[in-house]
Amino acid sequence: MVFSSTVFLFIFLPIVWLLYTLIPQKLLIVKNALLSVASLVFYAFGEPIYIVIMIASVLYNYLLAMLLSSKQGRSRKVLCTIAIITNLAVLCFFKYVPWLVTVINTSLNISLPVPGFTIPVGISFYTFQILSYVVDVHQGKTEVQKNFFDLFLYISFFPQLIAGPIVKYGDIKAQLASRQMTLDLTASGIRRFIYGLSKKVLISNTAALVAKAAFEATEPSSMLAWSGAICYCIQLYFDFSGYSDMAIGLASMFGFSLCENFNYPYSAVTIRDFWKRWHISLTSWFREYVYFPLGGNRKGKARTAFNRIAVFFLTGLWHGANFTYILWGMWHGLLMMLEQAFNFDALAKKKPLRPILRVYTLLAVTLGFVVFNSPSIGSAFTYIGRMFSFSGNIGDALALFSPYMCTMLLLGLIFSLPITPKLRELTSNGGKLEKTAQFFSYIFCIPLFACCIMSLASSSFNPFIYYIF
Repeated sequence: MVFSSTVFLFIFLPIVWLLYTLIPQKLLIVKNALLSVASLVFYAFGEPIYIVIMIASVLYNYLLAMLLSSKQGRSRKVLCTIAIITNLAVLCFFKYVPWLVTVINTSLNISLPVPGFTIPVGISFYTFQILSYVVDVHQGKTEVQKNFFDLFLYISFFPQLIAGPIVKYGDIKAQLASRQMTLDLTASGIRRFIYGLSKKVLISNTAALVAKAAFEATEPSSMLAWSGAICYCIQLYFDFSGYSDMAIGLASMFGFSLCENFNYPYSAVTIRDFWKRWHISLTSWFREYVYFPLGGNRKGKARTAFNRIAVFFLTGLWHGANFTYILWGMWHGLLMMLEQAFNFDALAKKKPLRPILRVYTLLAVTLGFVVFNSPSIGSAFTYIGRMFSFSGNIGDALALFSPYMCTMLLLGLIFSLPITPKLRELTSNGGKLEKTAQFFSYIFCIPLFACCIMSLASSSFNPFIYYIF
């Protein structure tokens, strides 16, 4: 089940939210139980058999963390190592074994049977969450959770179960035990959800039509290739940031506060700046649980370079079983190393150079996403070649751009920049102007939601990119 489906919007969410509000605040344990059951139903809607794997994962790590917390010295380290190895083994088995078998068959010209199972939905996200919990218990950053059902809700909470944000246990522990559901939180949560839904349905889905046509074209013109690359950047950002907005909004409706996951990454001036703004929860996870344990930047330039390449190799691999994801990650890692070598951080502080650096960053990100979206490395380079061939009949591109398409893409370009925070800053004087702006921000949600519903009703094209990760 995805948030941008009519089943979720008109059946699942209203029922769960209504039942949740009817339960008295003092019965928080019942509220938590309802959310746990609802999360299981939400997850089972698409892959019922894989509920067993998720429950087993939580139970296994719950028991392991309990045992770890009772040990001292070397035993704690051994148990933590076991947790890391076993959790990653399960993730790798489901996510990479079929791909590896295919690669072996192709490389050695043999015919090993390729496993036919599908990847459990959300396994990359909830595996990283449960790993962060066990590691934090081992390091003494958080106390072990003795209540299995609270830990289960932390992992399975449906707003962030499928595609994050990746939430650390310490950031949500207190909310599992005590939280308030207020009118302001509910209203702001609904508004955030509708804005996220609009980003996904109105902008991302529209941009996806051009991206799909361009990447599937046999010999796209240079203009179509560039249009497809730019539209894929718009599609991916508004798809994933829209989902994050919906997740944060939904969590707010139930009294939870989740971390932000995007901060206008297309306004970045360097690749390093881009990764401070893009998929923030994943970047933070790799920094804290991979980069720092490897030594970070504390062991010399050569070791720092290795650590960064390792992190970006794993970041690419985390996204999926394909060499294109690995190359995409390595591309960003290489650019980060070059930026450090030429001190781009200092250059970014010089105002005259910032527009040039923004162009460089956008171009680098766009080329990276072409690789990311391609079925193979060969097809990625072929597509990039078409982009820079500056040839072909532009009619294949112009035929795709209807007035509605142009309007949505223009809005995508505008709202990928930090326009909203600047408007909020201008109106945040605590007076009548701020109240008026806030009032209209809520009123605007009504026609916006209506447009989303009409779009969903009139089209079956509703891709969700990060659902497969």
